[in-house]
Amino acid sequence: MNESMHIVCPQCDAINRIPSVRLSEAPNCGKCHQPLFDGHPVALTGSNFQQHVNHNDIPLLIDFWAPWCGPCKMMAPQFTQAATQLEPNVRLAKVNTEAEQMLGAQFGIRSIPTLILFHHGREVARQSGAMGMADIVRWALSHS
Repeated sequence: MNESMHIVCPQCDAINRIPSVRLSEAPNCGKCHQPLFDGHPVALTGSNFQQHVNHNDIPLLIDFWAPWCGPCKMMAPQFTQAATQLEPNVRLAKVNTEAEQMLGAQFGIRSIPTLILFHHGREVARQSGAMGMADIVRWALSHS
């Protein structure tokens, strides 16, 4: 089965069509030629949020955080480590709720950090509170 998947580039936000069997072969973006998976969460803003949520065929795990939040700072390196474990099967992203207050309000973020897992544009699962890398990976895989 050589099904194609749409993957949004973390650098230029272009939508790429990749055969699913090639996901693990470190594919590059057809537009900017940068790696589609680099083991780092993508920074999402009001301008690129919908592109990533609606046009990635793999689950998208978003960390809603703020720079003044102690638990968010503690979880940040754990979340980055989880990206190296979950890619290319799950894309990880971050939304700074201080800078992107409209996104925080749109999704009813009441406490941070909050993780929301999206798949095909829909919220699939939500978890509030800081977690370690292994718990993030386990939680994401159990809901994707």
